[in-house]
Amino acid sequence: MNIDKQYTKKPYFEPSSNLKDQIESGSKRRRTGKIRFLWSKIINEILERLAYNCPVNSWRIKIHRKRGVHIGNNSFIGRRVTLDHSYPNYIFIGDNISLAGNNFILTHSNPYSHFEKVFDSFVAPVVIHDGAWISVGAMILPGVTIGKNAVIAAGAVVTKDIPDNVVAGGVPAKVIRTLDIT
Repeated sequence: MNIDKQYTKKPYFEPSSNLKDQIESGSKRRRTGKIRFLWSKIINEILERLAYNCPVNSWRIKIHRKRGVHIGNNSFIGRRVTLDHSYPNYIFIGDNISLAGNNFILTHSNPYSHFEKVFDSFVAPVVIHDGAWISVGAMILPGVTIGKNAVIAAGAVVTKDIPDNVVAGGVPAKVIRTLDIT
């Protein structure tokens, strides 16, 4: 997978006190019409909840693909996996991947505007290359690439790219050892 890893800046989050303002703010951030924004949010929410609780892996994968997640062949997505609520189309999962369960994959950061001088508001792709195994409870943050045949330990928080053929773990995740995979 050769994915453009460019960060795309997004407007900062502005709290809204009513539904009309929330729809207006969200459609502005997405640069789309209000009705289209609302419809896509509703459909995405329904599909996400179905996938999250679905007891059958092949169905979970089909549902996430309908949400826009790019998923390769022969992959496993465990139960209670959260694939970004807002930008699922920025997630690229290769072939023979295992997401064990209770994982979070996030593709965006949307802080309040008073953090503007400290943090960016952005969306960036997450790429998980062929053969990777994301153990239970691991979290992958925006803009991260997980290398081919990499293993992410249980409970790890991945904030930076992980190379091929390694085990990484911890908070933040660091390479623990290299794997001899032939």
